[in-house]
Amino acid sequence: MAAAARRAPLLILTAAFLWGLLGILGKQAQAAGVSPLEVAFWRATLAGGLYALHAGMIRAPLPRGRDLWITCAFGLAGVSVFYGTYQLAVRAGGASLASVLLYTAPAFVALMGWAVWRERLGLRELAAVAGTLLGIALISFGGGQGVTVSPAALGFGLAAGFTYSLYYVYGKAFFHRFEPSALLAVALLVGALGLLPLVHFSHKTAPAWGSLLTLSFFSTYLAYLAYSAGLRHLNATRASVIASLEPVVAAGFAAALYGEHLAPLALLGAALVIGAALALSVGPREPRPAVE
Repeated sequence: MAAAARRAPLLILTAAFLWGLLGILGKQAQAAGVSPLEVAFWRATLAGGLYALHAGMIRAPLPRGRDLWITCAFGLAGVSVFYGTYQLAVRAGGASLASVLLYTAPAFVALMGWAVWRERLGLRELAAVAGTLLGIALISFGGGQGVTVSPAALGFGLAAGFTYSLYYVYGKAFFHRFEPSALLAVALLVGALGLLPLVHFSHKTAPAWGSLLTLSFFSTYLAYLAYSAGLRHLNATRASVIASLEPVVAAGFAAALYGEHLAPLALLGAALVIGAALALSVGPREPRPAVE
């Protein structure tokens, strides 16, 4: 037990590293001629198949009735829209910008809690939401080298952040009632079907398939397994802090591989966005979704 507890931070760090590669691998696949929505489709299809196999091996029951319909609806919003807009944000603005904008999700969770469930927004929540908005404004004005801050980049990035926040809302209601691999098998495969009518399939080279397979297995399926295993021996607040290294990983690889560098003003904005996400993770509300 003690050894498992010592490994827990390393497992969370592994998940953050793998999630940080999402934009890079997506950008590599797009550079090889795969459209953003086809990248999203294959990510959902391949990872969904792995989750289905996993759920079958452990004999996890699938949701039924109303729970099944809600999971299917989540698959359309949290997979079809989220996976698609994230890859479109990578194409429009760059991997580092897309990763930073993903961290607007906790602010969306706070706002949804206030608007839908009438949860009170305290000083910490209000300051975090304001910090997120200010951070987005600074990123918009700051820009950077190899980074395109356009209405499309911001729009797709914020749409990805909003739909990413739905993982918290859905997970809060379902992940304690069902085995997550069973829920994700349904959600991802439904999400793939939602993307299918929008996808124009292209001929894929071996490097393109390599990026798609790595994205699906390592940065989706394996990343979640590492994160969930770490959470068994680590509180969610500490896990959220460690996992916030994700956009740092994304920015580092984007700088090294594609010459993406946020300008100083944009870096300050990125720090505000990530800081706001961390601020919202250290209270009773834990906005970090269970899986990307």
